[in-house]
Amino acid sequence: MFDELKPHIAELRKRLAYSLAALVVCFFVAFYFYEPILEWMTEPLKTVLPESSYMIATGVPEVFFTAVKVSLFAGFLMALPFILYQFWLFVAPGLYEHEKRYIWPFVFFASGMFFLGALFAYYIVVPYGFAFLVNFAEQVVTVAPKINEYVSFFTKIMIGFGIAFELPVLTFFLALLGLVDDNTLKSFFKYAIILIFVLAALLTPPDVVTQLLMAIPLIVLYGVSIIIAKLVNPYRPPDDDEDGSGENGAE
Repeated sequence: MFDELKPHIAELRKRLAYSLAALVVCFFVAFYFYEPILEWMTEPLKTVLPESSYMIATGVPEVFFTAVKVSLFAGFLMALPFILYQFWLFVAPGLYEHEKRYIWPFVFFASGMFFLGALFAYYIVVPYGFAFLVNFAEQVVTVAPKINEYVSFFTKIMIGFGIAFELPVLTFFLALLGLVDDNTLKSFFKYAIILIFVLAALLTPPDVVTQLLMAIPLIVLYGVSIIIAKLVNPYRPPDDDEDGSGENGAE
């Protein structure tokens, strides 16, 4: 049993090594440009901060580790298409020949949907969320956010939205492999709604508007996923299969 797994383990180690090497290279490139990247990341917060407020760092190491976090996040985004390519190469040996040709559509759409989710978070969710939090007690306290905490929250919500927006791509390939169909997704819909709102509560600031800004697009994406599954692998009742086999036999 272990001998059979050895080639798969070796292949997995190879793909992980390539992915890690790409991430390291992109990290150092991003580290060189971390200041303009940090400016871009903090722009949504700066636009909603009062004029008397500003971002702070409470220690010298905090500035350095913030730069590291920024560079890791930017490096990950830069390396993402290559990492997805390595993932496909790992699973490709288990696919049929006609399925292997989807490698470039997979890399393109998986990368594109991740970036689309991240941009949606950047331009819609983050500004509204922080505007609510900053203005909530503006008359009582002066908000001075810690840069390290903001970057941690920013990267979490961007990656969270990026992963969430992968749902249609994931559904397409699961349906292509015959693992899900539209009926499966329809029957799971009510549970998916609960999971979506739980995810929205975990990834967004604690206000209803921001949570809805995440939950509603995910519900729409789930509906799109049902349509994709219906086109790729529509549900066929068992009676239809039996009738079809009977007709073929008669012929």
